[in-house]
Amino acid sequence: MDTNDWLQEEERLERVRNKLEARIAELEPEVAGLGDQAADIRRRFWEEVTINTSTHEDFEETFYTINQQSALLAERERGHKLLKQQWKNMNRLLPSPYFGRIDFREDGLDHREQIYIGVSSFVDEDGLNFLIYDWRTPIASMYYDHSPGRASYVTPAGRIEGTMELKRQFQIQNGQIRNLFDANETIGDEILQQVLGKGADSQMKSIVATIQKEQNAIIRNDKSRMLIVQGAAGSGKTSAALQRVAYLLYKHRQTIKADQIVLFSPNPMFGGYISSVLPELGEENMQQTTFQEYIDYWLGSLLRPEDPFDQIEYVLTEQGAPGYEARIQGIGYKASEAFLQALQNYGKWLGREGMRWSGIRFRDRDLITAERMRAEFYGYDRSLPLFNRVVLLQEWLLKELASLERMEREADWVEEELSYLDADQYAEVFGMLHKEKEVFDVAEQYAAVREKVGNKRREDEGDFDFARKEEDLLRRRIVKESFKPLRKKVKKHSFIDIKAIYGQLFEGEAAYREKTNEAVIPPLWPEICRQTNEALLRNELFYEDATPYLYVKELIEGVRTNTEIRYVFVDEGQDYSAFQYEYLKKLFPRARMTVLGDFGQAIFMQATSLDAADSPLIRLFGEAETSLVRLVRSYRSTREIVEFTKSMLPGGEEIEPFEREGQKPLLTRLDGGEKRDAQIAADIAALRAEGYDSIAVITKTAAESREAHESLRIHGGEALQLITKETPGFEKGAMVIPVYLAKGVEFDAVLVYDASPEAYGRDNERKLLYTACTRAMHRLHLYATGDWSPFVRALPANLYEEAPY
Repeated sequence: MDTNDWLQEEERLERVRNKLEARIAELEPEVAGLGDQAADIRRRFWEEVTINTSTHEDFEETFYTINQQSALLAERERGHKLLKQQWKNMNRLLPSPYFGRIDFREDGLDHREQIYIGVSSFVDEDGLNFLIYDWRTPIASMYYDHSPGRASYVTPAGRIEGTMELKRQFQIQNGQIRNLFDANETIGDEILQQVLGKGADSQMKSIVATIQKEQNAIIRNDKSRMLIVQGAAGSGKTSAALQRVAYLLYKHRQTIKADQIVLFSPNPMFGGYISSVLPELGEENMQQTTFQEYIDYWLGSLLRPEDPFDQIEYVLTEQGAPGYEARIQGIGYKASEAFLQALQNYGKWLGREGMRWSGIRFRDRDLITAERMRAEFYGYDRSLPLFNRVVLLQEWLLKELASLERMEREADWVEEELSYLDADQYAEVFGMLHKEKEVFDVAEQYAAVREKVGNKRREDEGDFDFARKEEDLLRRRIVKESFKPLRKKVKKHSFIDIKAIYGQLFEGEAAYREKTNEAVIPPLWPEICRQTNEALLRNELFYEDATPYLYVKELIEGVRTNTEIRYVFVDEGQDYSAFQYEYLKKLFPRARMTVLGDFGQAIFMQATSLDAADSPLIRLFGEAETSLVRLVRSYRSTREIVEFTKSMLPGGEEIEPFEREGQKPLLTRLDGGEKRDAQIAADIAALRAEGYDSIAVITKTAAESREAHESLRIHGGEALQLITKETPGFEKGAMVIPVYLAKGVEFDAVLVYDASPEAYGRDNERKLLYTACTRAMHRLHLYATGDWSPFVRALPANLYEEAPY
C-alpha cells in the first residue's frame, strides 16, 4: 500500500467521522424533542378530548376529536422512531464507518465513482452524495461478487455494466485504520484470517465485512419460492441466513416487517445465540421459535408430546430394549411421504364412515349422544369436505343446546340452586328488573292512550309481576351459566374424539390397509400399533406422531394457516421430516422458504436429504421454483481440524478447509474413566490458561452429560456448566453438553468425552461424532478409555497427534 494512499484514506475517514459526529449532535435534540412531544401527547391525550355522546352531533364531534389526537400522536411517534433509527445508525457507524471500497467506472461515463461500504448508508448534507453505502444496496453487491475488472450489478431499472478499477478492504477500530488491503479476491484472506482467528462468543456476530460470493448469492436471492442451502459444517449457513433476513427487510422495507419473518431454530437456546445479529445491523429481530414449541402450543393442554431430544435419547440409549426395532421402524415410516398420503386417504374414508364423537353430558345424563351426532353428520351432503360438515354439525349442536337450555329452566335442580344465590346476584337481577319495569310503565301509558282512541287492550296484559319475572330471570341466568362450558366445548370442537380417530389407525394391519389404501407398511406394524396406542392411553404422543396427529386434527377441524408470514427460515433443516415440511407449507401458504442444513450432521431418525435429486424439498414447490446452493468451504475450524473431520464422512473430500493454521487434533487414551476425567479437568485448566474462553466437553447423550459433569466437578471442574434442553442460553466458559444440543454453535475448544466404539460404533453414530468434532474452532481433543471408535481408527495417522498412552 502506497503511503500517500494510506494518508488519503485516513484524511477521508476523519472527514466522514466529523460529519457523523456533527449529524449525531444535530439529531440528538430533535430525537429528544420529538420523544418528549409524543410522551406529552400520550400523557395529555384525554385532557384534549371532551367525551360527549348526548346527541348524534356530539358523538360525531367526539369521534373526530379522538381521531385527530390519535393521528397527531401517531405522526409524532413515527417521526421520533425514524429519527431515532437514523441516530442509532450513525452511532453504530462512528467507531467503524465502513469496511470496503470499490472504484467503479460505468460504461459510457467519463468519471469513476468511489463507493465506500458499511453497515448502513450515510449521505452528505446535500442529500445527494453518498459518503457510505449500505452493504445491501445493489451497487454494493459488486464488492462481494467481483474482483477488479469487468463488473456489473442489477438495479430495478436493469443491469449496470462497467469496470471495477479498485477493490480495497479496511479494518477500522475506534475510528482508526488498523489494516488496509487492496484485494484481487472476493474478500481477501488477510481480513478473514484475523476475523476467524478470534475466540468464540456467546452470541453470533454479523459477517457483513467478510461475506463470500457464494454466501452473497444466498443473501440476495429474491426469486426462488424454495431456497435450499446444503453447507458443510462451519460454512456460514446460519450467518448468511441472518444477513439474508437483514437484506430482505432492507429491500422490502415498505411491505415487509420483521414480524412477517419466522425462523425455526434447532433448540430454544439457539434463539439467544443469534439474537444480536440483526440489531447489530439496525434491524429488529424476526420471530423465532422451534417446531416443538409450535407442537406444544397446539397439543400441550390435551396431550403430552415428546420432544425430539427425548426421542434421540431413546434411539441412542435403548438399543436392545424390547420393542426398540419396531419404534425405529415407526419413526421412519411416520416421517415419510407415504404416511402423509395414507392420512390423506384416511381423511376420505372418514368422510364415509368412522368419525368418532364425544357425547355431550350434563349433570350425569346424556343431552346429545354420539349416535345422534353420527346420524346428523353423515346425513349431510357427502360431497362437502370433511371440515365443512364439521362446521354444519357444530352449528346444529349450538342450536340444540339453546333449545335444551330453555327446557332446562324448569328442572328441579334449578329451583334448588335458587336458594344458594348470594346477595350480589339478587341485587344485579333486581337492578335489571327495575330497568325492565321502566320500559313496562311506558308501555302501559301507551296502552292507556290506545284504549282512549278505541283500541282494545290485550287480555294478557296486566300489572308488572315483579316476583315472577325475578324468578324467571334468575332461572335463565343459572341455566345459562351451567350451559356455558358446554357451548365453549362445542366451539372448541371437543365433541370430536380426535385421539380415538387417530388411534383407530393403529387397530391392526387389515384395518389400516382398509382405511388408507396403503400397500407397503413396516414389517413390525403390530408392535408399532401397540406402542402408539399405549402412549395415547397415557395421553402422550411420540415425537414422530405429533405432526401426523395435528395433520389429522386439521383434516377434520380445518387447516390453520398464517397468511401474514412471508418468509420462513428453517435452520438445521436436515433434521425435519418430509411430513413436517408439507405441514409447514400448508401452515404458511404465502411464504417463501429458506432451508439451511448439512446432511453430514443428520443425526435424527427423521432426517431429510437436502440436495439429492429425489429430495422431498425439491418436490415441495417444484424444480422451477427451487434453488439449491452448496457451500463446501468451511471457515469455522482450522485447516487441521477440517482435514480430520471431513475424512470421517463418505464424500467428505469435497469439503474445502480455509487456510488457517492450527494444531492437529489430539487423541488421548487412558486406563479407566477416573484417569480420563482427571485428564479432561487438567486440559480444561490448560486451555483456559491459554486464553480460550469457550470450551465444550461434548458427550453423546444427556444421561452421559450428567454423569460427566458430576465426575469432572469432583476432579476440579467446579466452574463447569451443565447444558440441558431446559438451559435458557449459552454463556462463555466451560460446559458439558450433549452433541445434539451443540448443533449450530461453535466453541474455541471441544473435548469429545468418549470417542470409543461403545459410544460411536454403529454407522448411524458416525454423523454424531462428526457433528461433535466440527464444533471446534481452534482446538479439538478426543478421549477414550479403550479402543478408538472405528470412525477414528480409519483416519490416516498424519491427521492427528496421539498423547502418550
